[in-house]
Amino acid sequence: MTTAIKTPRTQDTAKAAGLIAPALLVLAAVIGYPIVRAIWLSFQANRRLDPATGVFTEGGFAGLDNYLYWITNRCMSPSGVVGACPPGVLATDFWPAVRITLFFTVVTVALETILGLVMALVMNSESRGRAFIRAAVLIPWAIPTAVTAKLWQFMFAPAGIVNSLLGTDIAWTTDPWAARGAVIIADVWKTAPFMALLILAGLQMIPKDVYEAARVDGATRWQQFTRITLPLVRPALMVAVLFRTLDALRMYDLPVIMISGSSNSPTATISQLVVEDMRQGNFNSASALSTLIFLLIFAVAFIMIRFLGADVGGARKPAKRLLWRRHAKGANR
Repeated sequence: MTTAIKTPRTQDTAKAAGLIAPALLVLAAVIGYPIVRAIWLSFQANRRLDPATGVFTEGGFAGLDNYLYWITNRCMSPSGVVGACPPGVLATDFWPAVRITLFFTVVTVALETILGLVMALVMNSESRGRAFIRAAVLIPWAIPTAVTAKLWQFMFAPAGIVNSLLGTDIAWTTDPWAARGAVIIADVWKTAPFMALLILAGLQMIPKDVYEAARVDGATRWQQFTRITLPLVRPALMVAVLFRTLDALRMYDLPVIMISGSSNSPTATISQLVVEDMRQGNFNSASALSTLIFLLIFAVAFIMIRFLGADVGGARKPAKRLLWRRHAKGANR
């Protein structure tokens, strides 16, 4: 008979697991229960008015009907006949909202990444006003989203400062593409500093001797940026893109306050449909749509995390090659 010998490392691991177990249980209850509850509700039918009794009855198990309601725009009439949803039903706004959400996500994240990288490079440079720039950059990000939305709503008003500066009379809040552009501008203004701070953290982790080795090898500033800065900052850059992408897919308050909370608004996102469906008392179909959003966000996060995990280890190879070349030259001398 053999007995397992507990090493100090095993004992420390068991102790650490015991210490974090209560916190994990709380997180499981706070995060896990709402997710499980929403998924369960998504498979239940909405309450319906029984014409015979004149009272609302529980719908019971609905299978995938709530999901098909959104994806295929199929509705059931009071007589039980399934057909295309009539105009005005929220399901008819689903695919336009998906397109708008993806459009906002791609455009805003791309612009914020470029602008955030430029801001991070400026804040990371050796300049006298670096501390002031870092403090000023935080201001848009620190302002609550509701305040930001109202601020830009006033600026994009027909008689607002934007039209006054441009000398135009663009209807920023009513014209579809102008409204989308206004939301994008406001979102980039508010969230680009967040991207800049995350990228700045990655820039400050790059060793200075890497740039010294590159200068000894005769690398230009552009070569240093493309072969050292970008590869080494790529992990932090992709983490920033991941966070912003997941946040942009859930965009709600900015377009609602700036433009309109209507589901058929030119800036209506998927999250707006969830809120509107819940206001109408359709909690089960709203839960199905929330689950679809959750699955979309989970899929995007999974793909991006796998992508990050594959490249983090290889991100330092260009810098290592430059250092190796420097040492090789020194040895040959």
